[in-house]
Formats: sequence, structure tokens, C-alpha cells
Amino acid sequence: MGAASMQEATTHPMTRRLIMWNLVTLEGFFEGPKKWDLDWSAYVWGDELERLSLEQLRSADALLFGRVTYEGMAAHWSGAKGPIAGFMNSVPKVVFSRTLANADWNNTRLVREHAAEEVAKLKSASGQNLYVFGSADLSATLMQHDLFDEYRLCVVPVVLGAGTPLFKTSTERKRMTLREARHLQSGGVILFCEPWRA
Repeated sequence: MGAASMQEATTHPMTRRLIMWNLVTLEGFFEGPKKWDLDWSAYVWGDELERLSLEQLRSADALLFGRVTYEGMAAHWSGAKGPIAGFMNSVPKVVFSRTLANADWNNTRLVREHAAEEVAKLKSASGQNLYVFGSADLSATLMQHDLFDEYRLCVVPVVLGAGTPLFKTSTERKRMTLREARHLQSGGVILFCEPWRA
């Protein structure tokens, strides 16, 4: 790297990007009719998604959760083994909740108020990516404040008939730019979208 490039990198450090990562059905559900009804995700799980999951975790400075997703993730991963479990248990995590009594999962910080303001602060710091998994309510708040830089959605070829939509009903239209569509051998398609800029 030349002197000019080094100076530019020092003067303009890379700010964090906020990325949504979710698996969704053809109807746009990220879980079935019951909380944590996710067995359908096994239809597309395989080596490719495992590699992508590890790549994302290696590039993450923190994972952000709403209460319901946090509790489910903590219950599943805190006692799990393997490379993904190791990352999930060690990576810094932030849970946003007004009702959660405490956050005992390793390396987790609890934020009770002003989620959008806190996320904006996290984004303004230099570092690697911030990810939101699940967490439809938190995601809706962050979308209202235009805080997401990228949406990564793995579309699973299944119709459940009922479930929880990832995107909440809103009067505001959010136009996106499709940056990449990646087909998985397992049958899923990952859409890499960014907010549309004029």
C-alpha cells in the first residue's frame, strides 16, 4: 500500500456495515406458526450455507438481537459444539429488550432503550460488520431509521401456509438493488440486496 493510500485509510477508517441475515420461505416467513418453528431450514442447509455462516461470523464485530431471537439463540448455542457454536458463543452480542431481566449468554450486553440510536453509534465506529439474525421487531425499527446497509436473504423453496413474516406491515415502500443472487446446490437462493440509491 502506497503512502497516499495508507494516509487515506487512516483518515477514513472503514465504518461498520449493518447486515440482515435470514432464511425465508417463498411467502416471506422467517419462522412457522409457532415461535422457533424452523425445521424447514434443513431443506437448504449444507456445506455451502455452513461455509457462508462461518465467513459471516468471522467478519462480525457483533451480533444484534431482539429478545425472542436472543433467547432462542442462547438456548440453542450456549450448549452446542462445533465451529459455528464456537463463534456464536464468543462473538460480542447485543440484545435489545425492555422486558429481559438479564443477558447471561457469554459476551452479551443488554440495551433497554433507544435501539436505533444505539445501533447508529455502533455503526459509526470503525470495525467489521454488524449482523442482525431473525429479530423481526428489531429489524422493523432499524428499517424505519434506514440503518441497514445490506439484506442477505436465503429463499427456501417451501410454502408453509402460515408463519411470522420477516417484514412488518408498513406504509413506506423500500426499494432495493439486487447486488447478487447466489444459487445453492441444496436448492436455496441467497439474495444480496442493498437499499436503492438514486
